Amino acid sequence: MKNKKDNNRLLIGMGMTRENLYIFFAGIISIILGYLALAAGDTYDTLSLSIGPVLLALGYVVILPLSIMYRSRSDK
Repeated sequence: MKNKKDNNRLLIGMGMTRENLYIFFAGIISIILGYLALAAGDTYDTLSLSIGPVLLALGYVVILPLSIMYRSRSDK
């Protein structure tokens, strides 16, 4: 019989848990919102010059790597 830790890892199989997937989808949403902010703003608009690139950098550089490296304290 599988224990709770094994059931939590059945989604992808490479050590990814539900928490990792939630963080991953948050990164994907951040990237999508960043591209939408770039497309929605004018050339010199705050939305396309500041908010869009910050959302993209946050998604690509912080959230997606965090979703790969995150491990809960109970898994250690």
